[in-house]
Amino acid sequence: MTTPQELKSTLASGLLSFPLTDFDAQGDFDPRGYTARLEWLAPYGATALFAAGGTGEFFSLTGDEYPRVIKTAVDTCRGKVPIIAGAGGPTRFAIACAQAAEQAGAQGVLLLPHYLTEASQEGLAAHVEAVCRSVKSGVIVYNRGVCKLQPATLAKLADRCPNLVGFKDGIGDIELMVAIYQKMGDRFAYLGGLPTAEVYAAAYKALGTPVYSSAVFNFIPKTAMDFYKAVRDDDQATQHRLLKQFFMPYLDIRNKGAGYAVSIVKAGAKIAGHDAGPVRAPLTDLKAGEVEQLRALIAQLGPQ
Repeated sequence: MTTPQELKSTLASGLLSFPLTDFDAQGDFDPRGYTARLEWLAPYGATALFAAGGTGEFFSLTGDEYPRVIKTAVDTCRGKVPIIAGAGGPTRFAIACAQAAEQAGAQGVLLLPHYLTEASQEGLAAHVEAVCRSVKSGVIVYNRGVCKLQPATLAKLADRCPNLVGFKDGIGDIELMVAIYQKMGDRFAYLGGLPTAEVYAAAYKALGTPVYSSAVFNFIPKTAMDFYKAVRDDDQATQHRLLKQFFMPYLDIRNKGAGYAVSIVKAGAKIAGHDAGPVRAPLTDLKAGEVEQLRALIAQLGPQ
């Protein structure tokens, strides 16, 4: 079992990514396709992979499917790349997911936001603490949507929960991020988690958050690694070239539809020859013309 401090070190050491979850033509979990996907991605050099994360459509998985997804990921990637499991939703369901992930051998848990309703800081803290106390493995909390933890709340949680070792930001409030980093220092490993994180990577590095999770790693893994290395090495020429050539036009397609942050990644994987099947409702797949625009963008990048 990976200790929380070992997980913290892993999080701070390189590019992370969220593999898609494979569904068949009927929309059911496809473990063979998922295994093949992980075997393809594992050698490209990501420091860890998040199974059943946001790009992996955690929010659409059933309670029965979730343990199968995590176990498939852990079994496939054992000895190759660490697996961190997404968990979220209502507190008791999040606990059940976190415990199932730990039992399956996942190296840590990414705590995704709870569902729908706003909550007080006291309520959010109780939710995070309950999940942390339910497992021995390291936990990363994801500030996004209705889960917007403040610096004072995180400080209390850090005191109460030694295994809370990571903070991922998906809100993009720079003032809040600076306040959190100044308050918590090196107590946490910090991850950038805004959709299409490459666009924000250099700015977040300047804030003390040099590591991020890449969704495009799912279909252009070589380019994703090249961009990460350019950020790591302060190679602005490569960053600007790839932003202009690929990422900004990519955002234009992504922004054409709500929920496309996931849908466009599934479309990209299909174009790359690693079809993960359709997205599940309420998400919708890209339209035919949008797929062709994406195909042209990917083609100009060359072999992956």
